[in-house]
Amino acid sequence: MSLTSIVSKVFLARQKELEKYVREGEAMQMQALHGLVSRAKDTDYGREHLFTTVKSYDDFRLTIPLNTYDDLKYDIDRMRHGDTDVLWPGQVKWYAKSSGTTNDKSKFIPVSNEGLQHIHYAGGFDTVALYLRDHPKSRLFDGRSLILGGSHSPNYNVSGSLVGDLSAILIENINPLANLVRVPKKKTALLSDFELKRDRIANETWKKNVTNLSGVPSWMLSVLTRVLEVSGKQHLEEVWPNLEVFFHGGVAFTPYHQQYQELITKPDMHYMETYNASEGFFGIQSNPADPSLLLMLDYGVLYEFIPMEYYSDDPADRRKMNDHVVPLSGVEVGKNYAMVISTSCGLWRYIIGDTVSFTSRNPYKFVITGRTKHFINAFGEELIVDNAEKGLEQACMLTGAEVSEYTAAPVFMDNHAKCRHQWIIEFAKRPDDMQQFADILDRKLQEINSDYEAKRYKNITLQHLEIVEARHDLFNDWLKSKGKLGGQHKVPRLSNSRTIIDELLRMNQQGQQE
Repeated sequence: MSLTSIVSKVFLARQKELEKYVREGEAMQMQALHGLVSRAKDTDYGREHLFTTVKSYDDFRLTIPLNTYDDLKYDIDRMRHGDTDVLWPGQVKWYAKSSGTTNDKSKFIPVSNEGLQHIHYAGGFDTVALYLRDHPKSRLFDGRSLILGGSHSPNYNVSGSLVGDLSAILIENINPLANLVRVPKKKTALLSDFELKRDRIANETWKKNVTNLSGVPSWMLSVLTRVLEVSGKQHLEEVWPNLEVFFHGGVAFTPYHQQYQELITKPDMHYMETYNASEGFFGIQSNPADPSLLLMLDYGVLYEFIPMEYYSDDPADRRKMNDHVVPLSGVEVGKNYAMVISTSCGLWRYIIGDTVSFTSRNPYKFVITGRTKHFINAFGEELIVDNAEKGLEQACMLTGAEVSEYTAAPVFMDNHAKCRHQWIIEFAKRPDDMQQFADILDRKLQEINSDYEAKRYKNITLQHLEIVEARHDLFNDWLKSKGKLGGQHKVPRLSNSRTIIDELLRMNQQGQQE
């Protein structure tokens, strides 16, 4: 009898519980609502917003405002300095560092002990439970799990408090028993120097019996490329013949699927997507044949949804937007929504920034459709338009250039795990030195966006950005070809796909040849 067949019995009860999602989802959400306000009624936030008066969802919606990170930042900073009972009862000691907002380089998302156990670790447990349910012949626990994480550092001078990547917080606090089946060593997993970490992971793991991988596709691809270099093998199944699944999340997997299929050619390799963010663990692919994600309803997270036709980034529109927010019971299949969460980490009606569309209501399943703002997040860099505007402003100021139009998109990883951002810019006044302009832009983006800075570190994952100079009137010609010339129509500044930029590049090349 294999170890997996023995350990699998631990997951049987939860597999049965998850069947209740089909018929009890809305009841689970009401339990989450009452549990959250009851636990937090004596916090500063709970008293200020009269949590003791909340008896129904309508009370909750009318009593508590919609929030962004900037709205909660003051309270979160108090918590980081050691204040207790602010957004959540007691002291919160862990903070997941995420990409910043318009005003800050980084966000610091509180991770309470309840959130750690009942959201993040619960999501990991359920991912394995669902995988084993669908793959009864799995030998998952007969080998090692290669879990790729980030790093953390002390939070101010608060004893025992840490700030860093969520993955590092999870590894730091993981059950010691899990270390028996996990690689690499904890010390290696928490290294901040990714180049050194990648080399050590490769050397520590290539002779182990690795059966499964967990991590962000872009970072993991870089590690696996190094494993092949160290081992001298051509395909990963030559290194780890019992490898069977990659649990992935963080960025869209589609751009990387072909590259993984080239690295791992065995036909029985499985890929399972999760929606785990710094703010919580929200979705799991529950059917290998269906890319939709099962919305996790009993983690103590309350979900709300803003129809995108009513969404606005303007704080002045919040009250009007709140009139159109719906609870889970009010969602419609096929409609695009901005997701709002309230969690046991002290995030109250928090607009997370992701957009989703439901594919099913029984159970509630969804796909991630994008972000509430234009962005590039192909490699975990989370570059937003505000970052781009500030970067271009700096480059123009220091070179005397003037930009009239621009757009940017990712160039996805090649077989050597190299990738970059490609910008096509139409200049009203071109810089004398285009490379200098590109260097300044790249440095400024690193300065104002910590995730972009991390991905650019030593060119390990994200290479120096590329600038393509656009011919005169290229953007107007593109808009005209779409019937959108004039008015308020414009080319999206940032895109996570190459559809728009490839059309512009073709038109640019054609125009230069004429």
